[in-house]
Amino acid sequence: MRITAIEPFVLHVPVTGDGIADSTHTLSHWGVPGVVVRTDAGLTGYGYTGTHAHLPTDRLIASCIGETYGPLLLGEDPREVRALWWKMSRFPPAQWVGRGGITHLAIAALDVALWDIKAKAAGQPLWQLLGGSSSKRIAAYNTDYGWLSIPDDRLVAGMREAVARGYRGVKMKVGSEDWRTDARRVAAVRRAIGPEIALMVDGNGKWDLPTALRLAPALAEHDVRWFEEPIWYDDVEGHRRLAEAIATPIALGEQLYLLDHFRAFIAAGAVHYVQPDAVRLSGITEWWQVAELALAHRLPVVSHAGDMVQIHLHTAIAHPACDSMEYIPWLRPIFTEPAEVEGGFYRPPQEPGAGTTLRADALERFGVR
Repeated sequence: MRITAIEPFVLHVPVTGDGIADSTHTLSHWGVPGVVVRTDAGLTGYGYTGTHAHLPTDRLIASCIGETYGPLLLGEDPREVRALWWKMSRFPPAQWVGRGGITHLAIAALDVALWDIKAKAAGQPLWQLLGGSSSKRIAAYNTDYGWLSIPDDRLVAGMREAVARGYRGVKMKVGSEDWRTDARRVAAVRRAIGPEIALMVDGNGKWDLPTALRLAPALAEHDVRWFEEPIWYDDVEGHRRLAEAIATPIALGEQLYLLDHFRAFIAAGAVHYVQPDAVRLSGITEWWQVAELALAHRLPVVSHAGDMVQIHLHTAIAHPACDSMEYIPWLRPIFTEPAEVEGGFYRPPQEPGAGTTLRADALERFGVR
């Protein structure tokens, strides 16, 4: 089997309602720069990354896929995924201009597409190809009811609805201009959902260390499971100091683009819940490396879902460090087998591949140029 064509694309898919906001971002659409990889065996692989739907940036990613890394794969056997990942990640011209960001997002889309082909060639869903079991249960926690832009009354009502629908946990955004606003909202949500449901908070890197320390007692009082991205993403020392000072565990990873970044945080004792994202890292291949690193340190892996769960559901079922996953429904309209939650747990996908096969009308409905 040989790769015959590399076809980049960009989709912009509407998010919940009229848009959402956290402490640092406001979104109306989720960007899906991706690629279709075609083979002479008739198998087609689909891969993509996730962005904030900024079209000029998405075009750069698509161009990097089509003009920088795609040509390296033409004529290659797509089943040799790890060797091809190494070929792309060590491509000298791209190393000179970046070992993260756009270059990594481009490799991620191609790596995912190759794993999609490999699983389809085996006639298996990716989780099975990677050695997972259909008996493994991945708990779902809902993130889509907890945006910072949601007023207090709707926030509480939404969290109650999530619990009524069977979710095992909920996550809410923090990072208000006054940290006391967040303390009040956390207390209200805990009262609404009761003591048995997991509650997580996410600051999206908004605060400095002193502000995060001021919120910490409220998080401990209301049994918050983790404090996600409390301060600036790259601040290893700040996270280490925060982790030593507060009772609530630290979670992070969605803004880390390299295995080496995760190694630095783990070595410093600056993270407790490791959150790699295959579409921010350079694909499933590097995600697996991070998950193995976390497992070696006996740390749980809870992937950030920049893919909106499609890919990470497979990796979660397959990897022993994973037992839960966030749920955001934004990309359901574009996939042939969107992720499903039943009774608070994810249903194992059944279609061969990585869960990335696009519906026939996806490009027409959501494609942009």
